[in-house]
This record gives sequence, structure tokens and C-alpha cells, in this order.
Amino acid sequence: MFPTALVLALFLATGPAQAADPELSLVIKNHRFEPAELRVPAGRRVKLSVHNQDATPEEFDSFSLNREKVIPGGSRATIFIGPLKPGTYEFIGEYNAATAKGVVIAE
Repeated sequence: MFPTALVLALFLATGPAQAADPELSLVIKNHRFEPAELRVPAGRRVKLSVHNQDATPEEFDSFSLNREKVIPGGSRATIFIGPLKPGTYEFIGEYNAATAKGVVIAE
């Protein structure tokens, strides 16, 4: 009986297992974000895996997401966002703002 009580106590102390953060891929290519629109679940933290395929650096910049990250040319970076309320959140490539634009849509 003791082992069952111990297992129950450990479960209650740690809570139910949480699923891993959803992960989305974002590519920087030809000074543009691909895809330019990312849909994420509202209320969940999300992991963005960003691969800069350009030879030059780019900065993922978003005032509404409160994130800035320089990603050197030919490298990868991870950016965590959220949890977000339902809505649209813009981001840009600071170094190529005329072409590198995108949105995160939390729904």
C-alpha cells in the first residue's frame, strides 16, 4: 500500500505531464521570412526555430512579441514566444525591413 500512496503523492506534487512546447520553423531566405505568416495556439508558449539561409545577418525584431535576436548568416537560432492572447503580432527583419516582414497569429 505504501508504494501506491507514494506514487499518488508524487503525481499530485508534480501535476500532470505537460506536452512539449509547439515548435515552428521559420526561414530567412533572400531577405524575407518564409513563411511570412505563422499560426500558433493562443495561451501556449511556442518555440520558433529560425534558420538564416542568407549569407548576411538578420535581426528578428518584434515590439509586440517583445523579442529581438540577431541571427548570423548561415546559422540557426531558437526564439521562444508566448503564451499569447488571441491576436496578430508583427515581426520584421531589422536589417532588411522593406522585405523581411511577417506576422504571428495566435488563435
